[in-house]
Amino acid sequence: MKILTKLFLVIALVGLGSFAQAQTLKIGYIDSNEIMGMMPERDTIENKLVRFEKQLENELRAMATEYQTKLTDYQNNLAAMSNLIRQSKEKELTDLQTRIQDFQQNADVDYSERRNELLTPLIDKVKKAIEDVGSENGYTYIIDAATGVLLHIGTGADDVTPKVKTKLGI
Repeated sequence: MKILTKLFLVIALVGLGSFAQAQTLKIGYIDSNEIMGMMPERDTIENKLVRFEKQLENELRAMATEYQTKLTDYQNNLAAMSNLIRQSKEKELTDLQTRIQDFQQNADVDYSERRNELLTPLIDKVKKAIEDVGSENGYTYIIDAATGVLLHIGTGADDVTPKVKTKLGI
């Protein structure tokens, strides 16, 4: 019985050793900021975002100018206004101030949504290239060094950034 137990133990250890070798991890890392910065579509997206931001700023500037003009008019003519006109002008100024604040908040949300809308296809394209490089080259994991999550790159890790660039044609 002891011989059978020893034989079973030897077979189990050999099997575990083979399993451990088959499970060898191949880890690569990538700098997604570098890749995103080199994508030809990136300049077009940035230009669209700059134009959109300028549109929002121009509208906000126009609203602020309107508010300032009405406030100056109110202050200059306050002594000659009847009580009813004064209350009407004050309500108008308060409403305009509220509209300006609402616009600022909505502009921030609109800009973020527009940015995500424009960048999502580019991000998806890069993700697909990373997945393809990982599959084609047998990587178990590819870590993004640009996110700050990576604390150490050992000598055994491969920088797959050039392979992803090649896959993307950049």
